[in-house]
Amino acid sequence: MSFHPNKWLIIAITFVVLLGSGGSYMAWKEKYGGGLNNKTEQAMPLDKVEWLKQPKASYDVVVVGTDPEGVAGAVSAARNGLKTLLVDGRGREILGGLMTVGWLNSLDNNYNKDTYDWLAPKPEVLNKGIFQEFYEQIEGTSFDVVTAANVFNRMIKAEPNIDLVMKTKAIEPVLTGGTEGPKALTALDIILEDGSKARVHAKAFIDATQDGDIYASAGAPFTFGKEDLGDPESRMAVTVVFRLKNADDAFWREVRKSLENDGSEETGADTYSAWGYPDIRTYKALNPKRAKMRGLNIGRQNDGTILINALQLFGVDPTKPEQVKEIYDIAEQELPHILKFIQEKHPEFKKLELADEPMAPELYVRETRHMQGLYRLSILDVLENRDQWDRVAFGSYRVDIQSTSPTDLGAELITPYKFAVPFRSLVPQNVDGLLVVGRSASFDTLPHGTARVIPLGMAAAQSAGAAAKVAIEANTSFREMSQSKPLIAKMQDLVNSQGMELKPYTAKLQPYQEHRHYEGLKAAMHFGIVSGGGKNDFKLDDASNAQRWVNNLLVVRKKYGKQLKGDPTSALAGIPDASKVPLTLQQAAYTAAKTLGLGVAPEKAEQELIGKKLLKPETVALIADKQKLTNGEAYRILKDLLEGSVNLKF
Repeated sequence: MSFHPNKWLIIAITFVVLLGSGGSYMAWKEKYGGGLNNKTEQAMPLDKVEWLKQPKASYDVVVVGTDPEGVAGAVSAARNGLKTLLVDGRGREILGGLMTVGWLNSLDNNYNKDTYDWLAPKPEVLNKGIFQEFYEQIEGTSFDVVTAANVFNRMIKAEPNIDLVMKTKAIEPVLTGGTEGPKALTALDIILEDGSKARVHAKAFIDATQDGDIYASAGAPFTFGKEDLGDPESRMAVTVVFRLKNADDAFWREVRKSLENDGSEETGADTYSAWGYPDIRTYKALNPKRAKMRGLNIGRQNDGTILINALQLFGVDPTKPEQVKEIYDIAEQELPHILKFIQEKHPEFKKLELADEPMAPELYVRETRHMQGLYRLSILDVLENRDQWDRVAFGSYRVDIQSTSPTDLGAELITPYKFAVPFRSLVPQNVDGLLVVGRSASFDTLPHGTARVIPLGMAAAQSAGAAAKVAIEANTSFREMSQSKPLIAKMQDLVNSQGMELKPYTAKLQPYQEHRHYEGLKAAMHFGIVSGGGKNDFKLDDASNAQRWVNNLLVVRKKYGKQLKGDPTSALAGIPDASKVPLTLQQAAYTAAKTLGLGVAPEKAEQELIGKKLLKPETVALIADKQKLTNGEAYRILKDLLEGSVNLKF
């Protein structure tokens, strides 16, 4: 957010005047985020979605998946004059996927931080175009899921170039070539709702499924969960969003009073959204190995209900139906006890009950496959707010890494100013004719924590629809297009003419980039062992300790166990409470040597590392106090160690 002293002085004076005028202040509150006397919209009926029972034999573009990204991709292709099929295979009867069937009814927006105005009802977002069209038709940052479903339906029905097919039983890619070079996706074999089969050919395909089902079936490479960090069994929690009824205006007023009086930056409420109640984290789950609660994220609905995103569930592979069923059974057992616990803690919830159908029909899944495309978005792209010459979308949402186990608290690694997603991150390595949008595109695990948000995915999907137009007209593949600056520029000009804003930018250096140990911070951020939270305070000048240094090396060893064959914990022998012992240079060097499997005495470890080019003399020279290393100094040593042992460059 930009800081303008005169602007803030005016705001402060205005606030005082309004505060003194009583009712005027409440009117101001109502306009800019909702006052205590707000009224919601009236509940609207859910529009019936109509679709074809039999698709045509060929199209210009086929988009698979009716999540928001799929809708945006299909609308974009259709508006660019391409005959488009939008097809879904998840048994849905409405459009919108995660938003409308998974009930994730709160948006994680990418805001323009150069123009951000907290007074505005809907501050300016980076992802304009089709996402902006959708955003302007819903209630706010939280929305009614029926409203969203109807908006998506209207957007599709308004495009004569779109055919819609729902409730298919199977969708399989048809590939040609591939003996030398990439395979080409030329058609899809679809088993339709009635069990009949159809082969649909197209010039281009867009995979907008949540889990990258089409590219995975086509044989494109990917990592799963945190595999790229050496931890393939670890991935972020899934959530079953649940619904409570009897949430009338009086209840909402009490919620807002409670949260607005809390005084914490982590709590708040407006007309449609409420976030906070951190004490709910103390809920003791019936199944503590599989479930836990976080603070409540509440989205208000127009029918007098609320949706709550807070129940985290672990140990499930969402691509396996039997595991999904098991996790729903666990959630169903927990919900009555969760509601009772909330009511005991917060009396305003006393009259609320579980809705007749309390659980979202689909899971909120945060992480499964990460495609290995022509370019993998890295956490350093986000840390350094990098632009990309082939940009297709912008992001600025915080890197939100949710819990991976009941004992893991998750982390907010960084809140970027602005970063670009490249077109190359939509293109699979070895499959032509296909673009991939959404959370399973080519993002490393850590930047996926921000790139997974729906507004960014919808923007990338709009670019993908335009890219299909450019590639078809040029009679070229997406792979060839990814190397052509003229064709990429044509795609960008096209989406800019249709409401997007994909212009080059130069990001200002952030304060942490000017820190003397920034190079060390990059190494630590690469592995997610440092987090800056919402204020990007990485505590580089705070004192480190012997235990923290060991913990950092254990994380690194997960990825590079073949090179780092030793045990860093062995360096703590004889240190009773290592978390309270300052990290010395000798201890840091000795622990690093132990991690490498080097048999060296503590007092000789520093020179041993320097001699093997695993520690640079200039790094040692930067250390202010060799008996009390800071976090930044430890990260600088980590950088040297990784560059020297595994040839990792930052």
